[in-house]
Amino acid sequence: MNAREAILGRLKDDSEVDIAAEAAALLGTPERPAVDVAHVEAEFVARLALPSVSASHDVIETISELPAAVARYLDAQGEARALCLPPDPRLSGCDWSGFALHQDAAPDEAATLAIARKGIAETGSLIFETSPQAPMLPNFLTLHHLVLLRVADIAPWLEEAPLAGPQPRAHYWITGVSGTTDIEGTYVRGAHGPRFLHVILLRGDFPHMSEQ
Repeated sequence: MNAREAILGRLKDDSEVDIAAEAAALLGTPERPAVDVAHVEAEFVARLALPSVSASHDVIETISELPAAVARYLDAQGEARALCLPPDPRLSGCDWSGFALHQDAAPDEAATLAIARKGIAETGSLIFETSPQAPMLPNFLTLHHLVLLRVADIAPWLEEAPLAGPQPRAHYWITGVSGTTDIEGTYVRGAHGPRFLHVILLRGDFPHMSEQ
């Protein structure tokens, strides 16, 4: 019997397979990973650090600290303080003096800032929505994707991902940086989108959030 016949024979022979035991094992396994709901920020940050996500992060207490956090990141990366900034009043209200800002992203855009509608602690995913104030294209053209996310908008599990309120025309999920192994079997970052993902967690609220 050659190797091929041995493999096919094993596939056909189910005499040693305990179907009931396998079914019981599957039923006894939690359908979703454990997430400490009392510490979703820490859980989310831990997922960001996974090799499969490969994102960095920073933390700010108030929205006024955002420009300084962006400057820290760009300086550490050796990038100029130039930024594609969407026309979102929550962002434009910050003091961006010292930055070169623009709304339209070029094909070789170095850095883009966006606001995520929600984060998922289970996977480290970010959920974005499209609107006139939140164009989608810059988030895929940029080299450095900087994302602002309120800690209050982090949900523990995927089941809690649905967005409340009026729905956007489209929304999309991003989990980590773009990558591929299609090139000679070597992992290449940034193959289909941003090469770097940096999440800035906001522990406070946006201005006038309670009035929206």
